[in-house]
Amino acid sequence: REHGLHAYKLSPDEWTIITELCDVLKIFKDATLYFSRDTPNLAMVIPAMDHIDNVLTDATRASSSLSPPISAVLRLAKKTLNRYYTKTDLSATYRMAMMLHPSHKLQYFENTGWPARWLKMA
Repeated sequence: REHGLHAYKLSPDEWTIITELCDVLKIFKDATLYFSRDTPNLAMVIPAMDHIDNVLTDATRASSSLSPPISAVLRLAKKTLNRYYTKTDLSATYRMAMMLHPSHKLQYFENTGWPARWLKMA
């Protein structure tokens, strides 16, 4: 018996969108799990945001092969991440935490190609 649910069956295009969405959301799941562990710290926020930004940038470049809704979601996610990333510039706390962290210091900023004026500000 069908119980009238056939109308709610997902189409192949909808399954494609769901699969793409799962792939896109994985980076956010990974970040959530990372910061939910026992030892998250402020010095890891900027590297994590950089990693998410790189993943979103790569996915946005490949978005021509993705469905239009997922391409739109990627652009919106990147825009939202950049808005929050900009807010880290308003507080010296993030840069100070990284400079004081033994595994980062200024080396992280130099290795990731931050402009010299940002390094000086840090």
